[in-house]
Amino acid sequence: MIKPEEFAKTGVDFTFFFANTAFDAFESLILLNMATARSAFELSLSNLNAILGAKDLNALVAVQKELAGPSLEKSIDYSRKVIDIAADTKGKLAKEVEAKVATANAQVSQIVEKALAAAPAGSEAAVAAVKSAIKTAGDTLEGINKAAKQVAQVAEASVSAATEATLKAATAAQKAA
Repeated sequence: MIKPEEFAKTGVDFTFFFANTAFDAFESLILLNMATARSAFELSLSNLNAILGAKDLNALVAVQKELAGPSLEKSIDYSRKVIDIAADTKGKLAKEVEAKVATANAQVSQIVEKALAAAPAGSEAAVAAVKSAIKTAGDTLEGINKAAKQVAQVAEASVSAATEATLKAATAAQKAA
């Protein structure tokens, strides 16, 4: 039987897990943003020196074309890293939620089995209906979880494909210019 203390401890443990996972993700984003800001600042200084070193208009245009590619690649790389952090965080949280749901389902099933075992004679139809409803609810939840995972996978694949297409198009445009 589930004791109230165990239930409360599980909730507190999950809250700490969720908070720590969120803080880890925020920390990763902050470190990424700091590194990106430093890199952007250094790149800006380098680009400024290159632009100031241009001797005429043609040299200035050539320098600008040369500088556009790396900036776009760095932006796409930054986006990929943000997506990776988000996907990692989502994965950790989803795994923990699935484990908690599985544990809760097992505990509820035990409680229901004990209650149904003590059912009075002649209530077999009602017991069967309850068991069927529990199984249907579990199957429905499993289907929803599978669909949600598939949607997340399709979204991640779409973002990756769009990023790659953007990079290829920008690279081709840069070469053509």
